[in-house]
Amino acid sequence: METVHKGSELGIIEIFRRERGFSDPRTFARRISAAEAIVKQIDLYGKLKGHNGCVNTIQFNSSGDLLVSGSDDQKIMFWNWATKTLEFLYPSGHLDNIFQVKIMPFTDDRKVVTSSADGQVRLGQVLDNGKVKTKKLGEHQGRVHSLAVEPGSPYVFYSCGEDGFVQHFDLRSNSPRKLFSCSSFADTKQSPRIISLNAIVIDPRNPNYFAIGGSDEFARVYDVRKYLSDCSGNLDAPVNTFCPHHLIETKTVHITSLAYSNTSELLVSYNDELIYLFQKNMGIGPYPLSIPHEDLQQLEEPQAYSGHRNLKTVKGVSFFGPRDEYVMSGSDCGHIFIWKKKGAKLLRVMVGDRRIVNQLEPHPHMPVIATSGLEKNIKLWAPLSNDVLPLPRNIQEIMESNRQGRENNSPVTLTPELIMHVLQLHRRRAMAHNERRHNRSDSESDEGGDEAYVLGLSGDDENSSECNIS
Repeated sequence: METVHKGSELGIIEIFRRERGFSDPRTFARRISAAEAIVKQIDLYGKLKGHNGCVNTIQFNSSGDLLVSGSDDQKIMFWNWATKTLEFLYPSGHLDNIFQVKIMPFTDDRKVVTSSADGQVRLGQVLDNGKVKTKKLGEHQGRVHSLAVEPGSPYVFYSCGEDGFVQHFDLRSNSPRKLFSCSSFADTKQSPRIISLNAIVIDPRNPNYFAIGGSDEFARVYDVRKYLSDCSGNLDAPVNTFCPHHLIETKTVHITSLAYSNTSELLVSYNDELIYLFQKNMGIGPYPLSIPHEDLQQLEEPQAYSGHRNLKTVKGVSFFGPRDEYVMSGSDCGHIFIWKKKGAKLLRVMVGDRRIVNQLEPHPHMPVIATSGLEKNIKLWAPLSNDVLPLPRNIQEIMESNRQGRENNSPVTLTPELIMHVLQLHRRRAMAHNERRHNRSDSESDEGGDEAYVLGLSGDDENSSECNIS
């Protein structure tokens, strides 16, 4: 194996600077955490066992000494992750699987907001006697996959649900405020539809802006000031949108997760597609369907991250490192993938679950990661190995299997041009069939065979009465 000293130039430089007194302990810790060799030393630290269902959500508190989790068992658990011990637990009051748990800042970890498949958004408050009081804060019509807490605020957070609504919560008020219902962009072909929402994140550099993603291809960015100051209506009016150019109007993908970096880069994970990193200048405006094709081609394409597969569950995506130097995601193949953010080089692949890895949570100050999936435990990862660990020997087979599964699952997009082409082809084949019957000839139509094969038409020429597109 490659030893740690061979691939850790940055680490050696930082150690030298620390020994010479050129960097303070906090700066040294942050810089050494970004070293590529440190990422390649990450290995399993331990498991947290206690939930009786899939663990769908995990979060470190701001100091990083506690980890909170929520599960299908409808319980909230607080862990001392370093000692791998359960501090305390409480029943959330939810009636279905918990999808999200967030600790409110500056509350001494005593206020926790949660959301669930039952549509409820709830508050758990730890009292002085150690008991926990829970209450319902609001509700959606359908599952609530995501919550977003305003940075530095002990009161304000947002929820988004499968009903398409974005709600604004302030713990100082009695009820939430429905900001708007997200709908698809109107075109001449069909009327707008409700977008079922899976993710909401707040820009850390400007908390007035938040992004949402759901059951279409567009990540939308909104300015909350427009809704809190304007009481005239709940119009769905994003200030910007982001989407890879080749996915616009595909109608075959949706967004499962979003993440903002500390410099306002937007990371977007698509269902059974790839992960994309957007810079702020890559937005396509509030009306993406109105952009001329030639103008779209002039815009810079986002960085893409591939190798994993995101089909069977609503997976998260996250940055990692003190300055968000890395990108990480779970996968249907049960592995954890870590890429270098710049250039998308795959650095580390680890087995994180026997089936599917869903959530990855980076520690706020240390090169430590918590992960969860379909198993009932939480796994902890830290740079413990004495060697720089290589990628798995079968990494090419893993990635190729994920790629083939993704491509085989991709449906054909039925554009009007394709539908018209198939109908014309079918009509020509029918005319040729009738002509053969009339002439009692076995000659084939000169346009039927090859095109039918490319489009995946089933059945033989004489017995097929309809064409099927695979």
